[in-house]
Amino acid sequence: MKVVSYGGGVQSTALLVLAVQREIDFRTFLFANVGDDSEHPATLDYVREIAIPYAARAGLDVHELKRRRRDGATETLMQRLNRPDTRSIPIPVRMANGAPGRRNCTADFKIKVVGRWLRDHGATAEEPAAVGIGISVDEIHRANRRRREAHEVIEYPLLDLGLRRDDCERIITEAGLPVPPKSSCFFCPFRTVGAWRHQRRHEPELFAQSVRLEETINQRRAALGRDAVYLTRYGIPLTQAIPDESPGEGDADEDEGACDSGWCMT
Repeated sequence: MKVVSYGGGVQSTALLVLAVQREIDFRTFLFANVGDDSEHPATLDYVREIAIPYAARAGLDVHELKRRRRDGATETLMQRLNRPDTRSIPIPVRMANGAPGRRNCTADFKIKVVGRWLRDHGATAEEPAAVGIGISVDEIHRANRRRREAHEVIEYPLLDLGLRRDDCERIITEAGLPVPPKSSCFFCPFRTVGAWRHQRRHEPELFAQSVRLEETINQRRAALGRDAVYLTRYGIPLTQAIPDESPGEGDADEDEGACDSGWCMT
């Protein structure tokens, strides 16, 4: 069994195009949706309106997966974050010194969701499934084969082909598709400063939700006698870290935000 962990971003969409063109041997793509209330709306639109129809026309499958609890109910990342009984924070919030905290969002809402689908479809430790991850040469530092289930073997087709992100954009464009936006949860603390500035200016409703989430997390932490945490590296609330009069979006450090798992932001 061979599948691609499809994130709805540039690199994994390039893998979809390459699969349609028979340049790589993958016919099944698995999109682990962490929640319609958590994924960036533009990513959801791209997956559902562009990627899935494009794959279907070529006879490929893109399956949208969701996390299910033991009782069978679905759970989104935003729901987990807002549960009153949640004592730990599953996303990599920033400590007062700017360092990211520990997280389990990728494991619980990406890796395990894909892993469960593979197990349900016959993957075992003795006969593991190959899972393609969309890491390009310019992000080779994110390649991490340790973040997987026992019945999976991780592959990096873009690395094997020596392709960079700009190569991926060219492959997508030449296939007649629009280049997708960068994929991530809209409130992910690994977002760059430029992405936060763009959100405040152009997506005020999402920015307001991010602000409310940060406030909710800190209200819960205060009740437990714990220090405040933040969604940016600056050690101050989001509205102060990303003020209305922020400078231009192009002067931010675009290397700041990087999930090292490889399962997100691809």
